[in-house]
Amino acid sequence: MALNSQRPALSQRWLNSLETAGNRLPHPVLLFIYFCVAIILSSALANSLGLSATHPISNDTITAKSLLSSDGLRWMISNAVANFIHFAPVGSVIVAILGIAVAEESGLLACVLHRLASKAPPKFLSAFVVFAGVMSSIGFDSGYVVLIPLAALIFRAAGRSPLAGIAAAFAGVSGGYSANLLLGPVDAILAGITTEAIGLVAPEHQVLTSANYYFTLASTVFITLGGAWINEVFVEPRLAKPSTSNEKSATIPKDIQRQAIALRRVGGFSLAFIAILFALVLPADGLLRNPDPNGLAALPLLNGIVVFIAVYAVIAGIIFGYGTGKFKSQHDWVGGMESGLASLSGYLVLMFFAAQFVNYFNWTGLGAITAINGAQWLAGLALSKTSLLVSFVLVSAGINLLIGSASAKWALMAPIFVPMLYLLGVDPESSQMAYRIGDSSTNIITPLMPYFGVVVAFVQRHDKSAGMGTLMALMLPYSLCFLIGWSLLLGLWLAAGLPLGPA
Repeated sequence: MALNSQRPALSQRWLNSLETAGNRLPHPVLLFIYFCVAIILSSALANSLGLSATHPISNDTITAKSLLSSDGLRWMISNAVANFIHFAPVGSVIVAILGIAVAEESGLLACVLHRLASKAPPKFLSAFVVFAGVMSSIGFDSGYVVLIPLAALIFRAAGRSPLAGIAAAFAGVSGGYSANLLLGPVDAILAGITTEAIGLVAPEHQVLTSANYYFTLASTVFITLGGAWINEVFVEPRLAKPSTSNEKSATIPKDIQRQAIALRRVGGFSLAFIAILFALVLPADGLLRNPDPNGLAALPLLNGIVVFIAVYAVIAGIIFGYGTGKFKSQHDWVGGMESGLASLSGYLVLMFFAAQFVNYFNWTGLGAITAINGAQWLAGLALSKTSLLVSFVLVSAGINLLIGSASAKWALMAPIFVPMLYLLGVDPESSQMAYRIGDSSTNIITPLMPYFGVVVAFVQRHDKSAGMGTLMALMLPYSLCFLIGWSLLLGLWLAAGLPLGPA
C-alpha cells in the first residue's frame, strides 16, 4: 500500500523539519509559566516607562501597573485561587464532562458512531465516515479511539483501502473539530475564554456557548462534502486496495439486538427532552423564556446550555447503559463521571496557569494597552473586516502547527487578538470562529497534535512501512481544502450579513 513516491517524499521532508522545530517547544504548562513570568517583568518595565493608552469607547486613560510592586504582589497571592475558580472555561467543561463521560462509559457514543459509519451505502461511505468524525467531537476523544480504527475496518470490508478510511475519519474528527450539529464542550471552552478576553475592553459583552452555532451547522455540511470529495478524488486513488475483504465481522458489535432496543429508548427520550425544552421557551409564560421582550427569547436556555447538555448526556447514557447491561448499578454510571473528571487532570493543570496569565494580562492593563495600540496600527492599514479575519485564520493555522492544544492556544491568543479586532469593528464571535477555522484546518498535519501519534499507529496496523510522513502526506490535501474553502465560506457568510449564531 505504498504511496506515490514524489509528493509524499517532499511532504515528509518539509513536515519532518517542522516536527523537529515543534518538538523543541516546552510543554504547554511550562509555556504559560514562562508567559506569566514575562508578563510580570514586562509590567514592571511598562510601568517604569509610563506606558498608557486612551480607551476609544470610554475615553479613560489606561496606565500599565506593575506586578512587582507591593500592590501587584499582594494581588497575585490573594487572587491566585480566585483567578482559577472564576476562569470561565473551567466550570463549563467540568459540568459538560460529567454528562458526556456517562454517555461514553455506557457505550452510547461508540454505538452511535459505529451505526453512522457502518450503515452508509458504499457510494456515500466517505461522506458518512467524515460526518461521523465531525459529530464525534461532542464526546472529546471518542472519535480518535473508536471511529478512526473502526473506519479502517469498514473500508477494508468494503474492498477499499483501510488507509482511506483512516484518512476520512481523521479529517472529520480532527479537521472538522469546530463543526458540529450539536453544541458541545469545545463551544463552552472557547466561548468562556473569549468572554474573558473581550472583558479587557468591553466588560459587559458576554460570548454565548452558542455564539457560532449557525455557522458550525453550515460548516458541518462543508466539512462532510469537502472531506468526502478530497477522499474520493485525491486520497484514495493513490492507495492500493487490500488483497482481502474478510474483516467485515470485525465491525459488527456484540449484543446488537439489545443495543438496538436501547437506542430506540434513547431516541424516545431525546424527543421528549427536546419537547420539554421547547415547552420551557416557546410559550409566552415559559419558565426559561427571556423576560425582556426585546431580547432573544431563548437567552436563558442558551446561557445554561452546558447544563442541559450534561443532563441529557447523563440520562441518555444511563438509559443506554442499563438497556445493554453495561450498567448494573448506580456505581457504574457514577464511576463514569469520576473517570471523566479524572481525564481532565491535565486540562485543569493547564487551565490554572492559563487563568493566571489571562488575569495578569488584565490587571496590569497590558492587554488593553496592546489591543488599543495594535488596533490603531491595524486601522492605519485600512484592511477590510474580511481581510482582517482571513489574516487571523492564517495566523491561527500557523501557530497551530507548533502548539497542539486548542484551548491553550486560544487562552494565549484571545487576550491579544479579540480586543484588538474588536476595536477595529470585528465582533468577538467572528474572531473566535476565525480562530476555530485556522486551528482545525491544520490539526491533521501537525505531529504536535496529541493524537497524531495514535493515528500513525492505526495506519501502521495496515501498512507496516508507513510512518509519520505517510500520514502527513495523506492529510495535506484535506488541510489545504479546509483552510481555503472554510475561510472563503466565512468571508461569504459575513459578507451576506448572516449571523454566526443566536444574537
